[in-house]
Amino acid sequence: MSMNNSRHLRSVLIIFALLIFVVSLLVSNLLVTALGDHVKDLEAHVKDFETHVNDLESHVKELETVVEERKKEEFKKMELWVEAMRCINNADGNTDLTLAISVLESNNTIPVVVLDGSGDVSLFRNIEFPAACDADSVIYDVVERAKEKGYVIRMELAPNEGYLSICYNESLALSHLSGIQASQSELLESQSILLDSQSVLLDSQSELLSRLSYYPYIQLGVVVLFFIICFVAVLSSKRAEQNRVWVGLSKETAHQLGTPISSLMAWVEVLKAKYADDELLPEMERDVQRLQMVADRFSKIGSRTEPVLEDVAAVVGKAVEYMKRRSPAKVQYKLSFPDAQLSAHLNAPLMEWVFENLCKNAIDAMEGCGEISVVVTDDGDKVLVDVADTGKGIAKSRWKMIFEPGFTTKPRGWGLGLSLAKRIVEEFHKGRIYIKKSLPGKGTTFRIELKK
Repeated sequence: MSMNNSRHLRSVLIIFALLIFVVSLLVSNLLVTALGDHVKDLEAHVKDFETHVNDLESHVKELETVVEERKKEEFKKMELWVEAMRCINNADGNTDLTLAISVLESNNTIPVVVLDGSGDVSLFRNIEFPAACDADSVIYDVVERAKEKGYVIRMELAPNEGYLSICYNESLALSHLSGIQASQSELLESQSILLDSQSVLLDSQSELLSRLSYYPYIQLGVVVLFFIICFVAVLSSKRAEQNRVWVGLSKETAHQLGTPISSLMAWVEVLKAKYADDELLPEMERDVQRLQMVADRFSKIGSRTEPVLEDVAAVVGKAVEYMKRRSPAKVQYKLSFPDAQLSAHLNAPLMEWVFENLCKNAIDAMEGCGEISVVVTDDGDKVLVDVADTGKGIAKSRWKMIFEPGFTTKPRGWGLGLSLAKRIVEEFHKGRIYIKKSLPGKGTTFRIELKK
């Protein structure tokens, strides 16, 4: 009976393997057909693109012709301009210089610098002088470019009077046209490279088409890989289950805290009804609410809450107000907020904890006597919060160490406050926290940068 079952199982496995093989062949045939159509479309696209490149090449050649013609045209204008200069230079008292002056004044586009035989500038025209640049350097820059491009015309003067060098550059319109021609040439080069890559892609697709006969073996490999991935996924799910246990413990802790907190809240209400004028009851109520917020933080462990748009000054003010009521009488707080509301994406309870932690550290550094200054400012796409104290200060060699877990200068400290604050600001809020300045005996300023 067992042998029959074994044979039956073997038959089922063989049929299943044959079914996989047949399906593989069918899928391969479909893929070959689809890839063949794709190769034909790609071939047509390459031909169209080749036509486009040829048209662009013709356009670039036409531009080159236009640029050369404009260069010749400007050269002729400059020759005529030099002749007008020569006419004026050689004129006597009876010569009519109207036409020559008209030729000189008609040049409103071509930058010109006239140098005497010693190389000194005697005349210039159509040169723009930027406000931040020295005029002489601009003029001599025009002269150097003219010499590099060969745009220099020598004008001989009367016998024994030497010569003048007429240096000119391309007009703004010609320079713009030359720039267009250069950009079109670069575009033609990039398009040619792209055409070559498309041709290479066409060849590779054709080669891939011939290799699809190996697809069934690849499919078997994919099936094996799938089972391996499933095995890894099972192991990962076990680890995730362990993490869920820890998250569950945290949430259960929050739940267990919730019952006595609810009872405390009820007793506060009873006390408020019985002793309505007692000044301590509001503080007790705030502390109970604080416990409720701590329990809420425990309940959110394991869940990713997205930051929301909050008024930074309001969040800072709430944290400072909480610390102010619990600070020694000799600790003074100085707040500076902008008139306009500054908002940033943040988690208010977490950032309140950060500000409270900085204030606690400041109080410890001042040994219960001094001033804490909190300043909120706008910095473009960021909101800056500076928390300064008048405490003992921090040596510069320790500026980075204070954010490391376990580092503390307090006898009973755990060294986790600033480390956790750094994780909250930089990992959760994608901001920055660092020491802006600190002087031994003068105090320390922490800066927090939050993205808007």
